[in-house]
Amino acid sequence: MDNQNPSKKSKHEDEEKNGNMIKGVVILKKKQKLLELKDIAASVVDRIDEMMGKKVVLQLISSTAAVDQQPGKKANLEGWITQMTPLSGGDATYNVTFEWSEEMGVPGAFTVANYHHTEFYLKTLTLEDVPGNGRVHFECNSWVYPAEHYEKDRIFFANQAYLPSQTPAPLRSYREEELESLRGNGSGKREEWDRVYDYDIYNDLGDPDKGPDHVRPILGGSTEYPYPRRGRTGRPMASSDPNTESRLPLYQSLNIYVPKDERFSQMKMSDFVAYALKSIFQFLAPEFEALFDKTPSEFDSFEDVLQLYEGGIKASNTSLLEKIRERIPYEMIKELLRSDGEKAFKFPLPQVIKEDKTAWRTDEEFAREMLAGINPVVICRLQEFPPASKLDPELYGNQSSTISEQHIINSLDGLTIREAIQNNKLYILDHHDSLMPYLRRINTTAIKIYATRTILFLKKDGTLKPLAIELSLPHPEGDHLGAVSRVCTPAEDGVEGSIWQLAKAYVAVNDSGYHQLICHWLNTHAAIEPFIIATHRQLSVLHPIHKLLQSHFRDTMNINALARQTLINAGGFLEMTVFPGRYSMEWSSTLYKNWVFPDQALPADLIKRGVAVEDSISPHGVRLLIEDYPYAVDGLEIWTSIKTWVENYCNLYYKNDEMVQTDIELQSWWKEVREKGHGDKKDEPWWPKMQTLKDLIHSCTIIIWVASALHAAVNFGQYPYGGYLPNRPATSRRFIPEIGTPEYEELTSNPEKAFLKTITSQLQSVLGISLVEILSRHSSDEIFLGQRDSPEWTADEEAIKAFEMFGERLTEIEKKIIEMNDDGRWKNRYGPVKMPYTLLCPSSGVGLTGRGIPNSVSM
Repeated sequence: MDNQNPSKKSKHEDEEKNGNMIKGVVILKKKQKLLELKDIAASVVDRIDEMMGKKVVLQLISSTAAVDQQPGKKANLEGWITQMTPLSGGDATYNVTFEWSEEMGVPGAFTVANYHHTEFYLKTLTLEDVPGNGRVHFECNSWVYPAEHYEKDRIFFANQAYLPSQTPAPLRSYREEELESLRGNGSGKREEWDRVYDYDIYNDLGDPDKGPDHVRPILGGSTEYPYPRRGRTGRPMASSDPNTESRLPLYQSLNIYVPKDERFSQMKMSDFVAYALKSIFQFLAPEFEALFDKTPSEFDSFEDVLQLYEGGIKASNTSLLEKIRERIPYEMIKELLRSDGEKAFKFPLPQVIKEDKTAWRTDEEFAREMLAGINPVVICRLQEFPPASKLDPELYGNQSSTISEQHIINSLDGLTIREAIQNNKLYILDHHDSLMPYLRRINTTAIKIYATRTILFLKKDGTLKPLAIELSLPHPEGDHLGAVSRVCTPAEDGVEGSIWQLAKAYVAVNDSGYHQLICHWLNTHAAIEPFIIATHRQLSVLHPIHKLLQSHFRDTMNINALARQTLINAGGFLEMTVFPGRYSMEWSSTLYKNWVFPDQALPADLIKRGVAVEDSISPHGVRLLIEDYPYAVDGLEIWTSIKTWVENYCNLYYKNDEMVQTDIELQSWWKEVREKGHGDKKDEPWWPKMQTLKDLIHSCTIIIWVASALHAAVNFGQYPYGGYLPNRPATSRRFIPEIGTPEYEELTSNPEKAFLKTITSQLQSVLGISLVEILSRHSSDEIFLGQRDSPEWTADEEAIKAFEMFGERLTEIEKKIIEMNDDGRWKNRYGPVKMPYTLLCPSSGVGLTGRGIPNSVSM
């Protein structure tokens, strides 16, 4: 065509020669699912759109020219029709040519309008040979839907950070308009193309339309059931309850609304679905009963349990597989049926039994996992004896411990109890007060648990030994009459040894539930979501704090939304596998009352639990009272490195406290976090005031710590430690048997079988193992602490240098962790199970590695 119009070609060449043209390169990813016919058809339609003149249109906006200057001329992506994208959905590269002169200044933003019928994922735009500036790069990383879904064209900014007051004048209105669009108007049902971040209470866990058994309390918005806020979906209310949001049908679970840019990548969604398929049998439980031998609901021996990993559970005939295939396409279940298709549910061998199949039963390992296991964030120093209760005595009577001096005095290495306390030798794992108000209701179900207190002694070699376990129940004649308790002490042989093993199992059950619902779900997943929402609503992508925090929010809203749909909902996975059952989320709400933002800082948490004291000489500001405390030792190194990185970064943009105080976006962000995101705690005096640079640095450090290292420490050990259910049972189904009963006789004659009949049942075990296997995996596109998804996440060279220093420091920490694990002096890093503590090693490969700190709460 140009050959037929030489004057047009000459004009184009003259403009380019005179510097009136800017060449740009766009990288995007087209929509790609499973090669569905509708997606192939959409691709054809997009090409027809191009031929009809419906293109992808971009316009540059100057950051340096006059405020009233209009955007540059529109330019189209070039070569859409001829560009063939890979079937795997990989990146596609397109050229774009803008008319632009030096007088128009330096581009600082651009708009894009998609006149095709389908969306695409816009990754980057890079401009070369920009007059007066050279290269300008835009990190976009956003889904762009057809223009009909937006009131205004989508806008993207160059990767230079600006405080609001320092924003170039031509960009200010665009910056404000973009934030307004992300806030939405607070009404209406959200659609997949919406980009709205808004808050809601947890009123979507129950399903009252299914009947009374599916009703659950609404969490958030009340003093009775306070809770962090979650992302709003705007679904209509249930027909039987105007206060409860209706639920999506099961088959639409993956489509629960979160802003599209918060959804898993296609690669991660594929990984997630593949491994989630191993859990489909929660809906096929009756058929799966046929898989198990002898006693359908019980393991008969520990060897029986090991068959889950070493041999797989075999179906006796093909009828079960045929039933499954009738309900689920073969393509979706082939991942579940491994190797020859006959050994279903053969799980990887958990690390805790990889080297030694029985060491998990030792007292030393039982205690070690409180310092280096999946839940090393609860143990406290005992500072009064006997342990007291904080429960209201008018409601619960006397709840003080019945553990006496006689129970433990002979195990204190010659010390008196007073001397042991003064010398920081006594510690406690206390699951009494949190559980006692719920025991009566929980124990009316098939679950049978005790409230527990476990007293431990710090030995000279740095390990802990359990001294006594108190098992408590509410008084049978009323809560106000206090607790009825029994105390178990260590024993190795006979029925007393069997009872001691049961007592440790009851403690592990409580700790498993507390870990999963409080330390894991509440304190990381749920607590961090309000910060994500507030950041997108109040901090522009141009804001340096947005750039600092954004990578630590990746995938969190998506995994939380999926959890509300299938995991923490009424009848969901957690209710099926963790002891509080239907009271799980209500219990977590009760404990949210104790949540304090500043205490989420690792040094503050360690001091609050009494396992560390302030120490101005230490580089971490604290000194550990248990020197060989792997979680705390490694965690303090990671914490300090995060804090140093945040301090170096923030100092680039804020030179004094006044700049923090006058940053309108920052102040709006922090106000919204307190008053909306964690609105049930808005009046608490402990919130940082956000009036100083120190407030900002400390608050951002806490957010990053919680989203990255804390979550990693309590998440990725779930399968290595808890994939073997006898080590971390999630439920118990009967109390210690009374003398003279058949159960007591079985405990005497076959303690192994009695133990397995007490803890998690066979089917629950398979469900629970499937769950923790999914949650413990690193996806193939995981981004770890000290990494970014793009080296050009900011244009500020000083910030890039500071971040590189952060990454180098994390590499040094990882080497130090490995060296300590190999040093025999630190017994708690290895333990009787010969399992090194690696949960806070920053890097990891894909899959079940038992190590690695992702940037965010991404699983």
